Amino acid sequence: MAIQMIKVSIEAKDPGVGETFVKLVQLIGGMEILYPGDVVRPDLLIFELGDDVDEEFKAIRTLREAGAVGDFFLTSGNTDPDILMKAIKAGVTEFFSQPLVEEEVLESLRKFKRKFSEKSRHEIQKAGKIFHVLGGKGGVGTTTVAVNLAVSLAEQEENPSVVLVDLNMLYGEVPLFLSFEPLHDWSTISKNISRLDATYMMDILSAPYHGIRVLPAPNHLNGYYKPTADIIGHLLEFMRGMFDYVVVDGGQSLTDISLKGIEICDDVLLVSVLSLPCLANTNKIFKSFTDLGYFPRDRVKIIINRYMKNSDISIKDAEDSIDQKIFWTIPNDYHTTMAAINQGKPLKALEPKGIITKNFKMLADRLCQKEELPVRKEKKRWWGLSAN
Repeated sequence: MAIQMIKVSIEAKDPGVGETFVKLVQLIGGMEILYPGDVVRPDLLIFELGDDVDEEFKAIRTLREAGAVGDFFLTSGNTDPDILMKAIKAGVTEFFSQPLVEEEVLESLRKFKRKFSEKSRHEIQKAGKIFHVLGGKGGVGTTTVAVNLAVSLAEQEENPSVVLVDLNMLYGEVPLFLSFEPLHDWSTISKNISRLDATYMMDILSAPYHGIRVLPAPNHLNGYYKPTADIIGHLLEFMRGMFDYVVVDGGQSLTDISLKGIEICDDVLLVSVLSLPCLANTNKIFKSFTDLGYFPRDRVKIIINRYMKNSDISIKDAEDSIDQKIFWTIPNDYHTTMAAINQGKPLKALEPKGIITKNFKMLADRLCQKEELPVRKEKKRWWGLSAN
């Protein structure tokens, strides 16, 4: 079995301090130093505190809560007891006063290496999962599905880390659905892709609702920076390494950028409604993905939104027209859904016990393969449809 290298990120204000840590990490062996732009989650972050201590400890806590970093070593020339207490409360593993005592740092690195090696024997690190939500046509509720799926994923018992990415190329609506004004969007990262690391990422992401982070789309043309497909791929892969789940609101776009996002995702959630024009377009997209070998059939999951039991077009009609089983149905609850959108709230916040809210919870469980599939009966519950 190959030896697992320990990924170490070093962020020092003083170049001399940074050089000392680089030297000592290299002396230990079995450790790989990361640099800005590396698409890897660090197992250890060695961080030098600056003048704005409160903001830096806030960033450390945010990184730890998101699972973006394994452990932390801190160093500072300020050994005020209040700083040491904040380090303990933030869960920092080691604190080194300055000037550095090299043997103390080496001993701490050896200890961390032993602990990491023991931990690696008992657990396997898994990459996050990416769900790309794509509309079969405009106006089918793609953003509603993406937002409420992200919230439902974050509500699971394990408290997974979740990020929602609005990949609508212009005028994405995620901020309206969660009632916040973003300070940054993905064009900010695109312009500074060389700076991309866990700390920078968490500084850019918004946190409008408990449990999820959001990277919105640009909301204006002025200063808009169009990323390349490679940049979007790099960004999403980086997020995969930081978060348990990445939910992408892909809108109805099939540009080279959105296709790159689809290419690297785990599942495409193709949203449609039971109308002839929408099903026809959904069929074209599905066949484009599958018949050309672009994407395996089992990874394109068709979701019928606004499902009504007595619709003129039945689920069987839809399955026959697309030649694919419908993965899930979301009930038509116009009043609750529109109230949530107009108030800028997810369904969980507006109607926590509502049928449609429970439906999204069941969908999240299904995608994470946690639900127990029901025994087939002649009559199914109308708010969810299980595929065979």
